[in-house]
Amino acid sequence: MSLHAQLSPEAQARLAAQQRNSTITSIIISLLVVLLIGIVLLYLLLPPIDNFTPEIVSYQAGADDKEKVTKREMTRAVERKPSAPSSSMAKVIAANTTSPTAVPVPEVDVPDPSTDFGNGDDFGDGWGNGDGDGGGGGFGNIPATMRERCSKDDRLNRLAKNGGNEKCEEAVMKSLRWLKKTQNADGSWCGQKKVAMTGFAILAFLGHCETPNSEEFGDAVTRGIVYLVNVSMKNNGKMADDFKDNHWCYDHSIATYALGEAATFCIKLGINIPKLNEATKASGDWILEHQHTSGAWDYKYDMSGKRGGDTSIALWHIQALKACKHTGLWEEKVFKGCIRNALDYLKSKQASDGGVGYASPNPHGDVGFTMTGGGMLAFQMWDKSHDSVVRKGARYIKKNAKLDYNTEHADLYRHYYHAQAMINRGGADWEHYNNLFRDQLLNNQNADGTWKNVGGGAKVKAVAPQFQGGSQMATHYRTCLATFMLEVYYRFLPATGAKH
Repeated sequence: MSLHAQLSPEAQARLAAQQRNSTITSIIISLLVVLLIGIVLLYLLLPPIDNFTPEIVSYQAGADDKEKVTKREMTRAVERKPSAPSSSMAKVIAANTTSPTAVPVPEVDVPDPSTDFGNGDDFGDGWGNGDGDGGGGGFGNIPATMRERCSKDDRLNRLAKNGGNEKCEEAVMKSLRWLKKTQNADGSWCGQKKVAMTGFAILAFLGHCETPNSEEFGDAVTRGIVYLVNVSMKNNGKMADDFKDNHWCYDHSIATYALGEAATFCIKLGINIPKLNEATKASGDWILEHQHTSGAWDYKYDMSGKRGGDTSIALWHIQALKACKHTGLWEEKVFKGCIRNALDYLKSKQASDGGVGYASPNPHGDVGFTMTGGGMLAFQMWDKSHDSVVRKGARYIKKNAKLDYNTEHADLYRHYYHAQAMINRGGADWEHYNNLFRDQLLNNQNADGTWKNVGGGAKVKAVAPQFQGGSQMATHYRTCLATFMLEVYYRFLPATGAKH
């Protein structure tokens, strides 16, 4: 006789239900595993979403231009959001040296008729961007408030608060889109003075907080920075198209200024562009090491000649050094003596009525005191907003400044400095100047984003009006200056000492 265990009908039903549940659970787990494997494979196999792979060229110190050099490819992993530039995810640009492909040293072509910046006299009246330390502002310093300054809402708020309007923002955007459209294949701008013109363009983009992370302009900004890095690395820190040109000190200081600003943004935002810090350091060191005994800087970086430089050249170098200081690549003490001597030099060129001259405390012929705003700004950006140079300069500008775009009174170089210095003053000084320049610029922009030729047929009263005329360089230069002037509403915070 055998005994057989037999399940009750209820137990059999429960067992069947458990078997069904186990089967369903196994199917779900299998599907999830397959899906996870698919996601991993998709991530590994898909190419990065990017439309630009810039190149960093490593140059050997003292290498002949004809020698082959190693190409360092850059890759970017980008996660972007459709939002303000500052809210985008950080972009990582890393060098990859696994493919030592030789690339030629970039050649500099000059297809346009050559016109020197300085004409043996002056590049113009300077321009500056300040720092945002409270004693004169700008985008060189990137505090926590950068996130606000880089948002469209904050820009529009500052425009309204500081006397601008939405037309100012529209004009700047049109200009930046034109700059993006006209960039050369090698990352530079224009056909002549490419180093300086590239510096201008980069500063224009950064003035609107368009960094390598920018949705619309990131590739253009990165390519421009890479171009200047390559020039600096090739020439042991020196930057210019033609080192035989007496005026290459302008090219170098403008480009160093742009590298300093770019390095500051990239360091703060965690963006890695190979050799950017090294190039910035080398170019900034060149400036520190080649100051004239007068306290200024001179053509060909002559350090002991009788001329002793001039205020226009000096201001570019003062601004470049401020941008370099913000990078944190130097100890602050290295700037103190250099800047003290430079500011003393500027003060010696101010007349009793507040006007700042070009090479003396006297007006430059019928052109007048072209460097007044620049002199003010130099003191403001180095935390000396209450200096007599600033107070006297503001009174001079308020009393004497003229800007009529279609007459001889359209020296954009002079007025770019004026705009920065006066918004740093704030209060009635800025209100007066804003009423003088804003609509003059807004009413004279072309549909393509450039600015019309100045002067209305008359020769502009400027020391060296390279922004006048219809050449490629003049149009680019003029457009950058006008863009900078319209960016001051949000690039600057009024000086803390000014009454509002």
